[in-house]
Amino acid sequence: MIDLDATAFAEIIIKPDVILLDVRTSTEYLKSHIPGSLNIDYYSEHFLPDLAALDRSKSYAIYCRSGKRSIDSCQIMSELGFNDLYNLRGGIIEWVESNQQVTQ
Repeated sequence: MIDLDATAFAEIIIKPDVILLDVRTSTEYLKSHIPGSLNIDYYSEHFLPDLAALDRSKSYAIYCRSGKRSIDSCQIMSELGFNDLYNLRGGIIEWVESNQQVTQ
């Protein structure tokens, strides 16, 4: 896992082989999220099966509200055999504070 600030994260997520993954709850996701992100709720009973179903040959850029759930998700994904993982340090809070785009 590579820990990135909002500026570096923004550069990673525009690459075509990177999948943007939001691990917040669906309620949080519906309020606002980074455009183009896929939502898999960290607290859902389907979290592990949903992660396990993802393509391990892809790269994943992962974020949550403040960075805790995304770090934990990266650890779980690493244990599941995912290799290219990027974490948004500070989560969507830092993203917004850095004046990056979110849906409203």
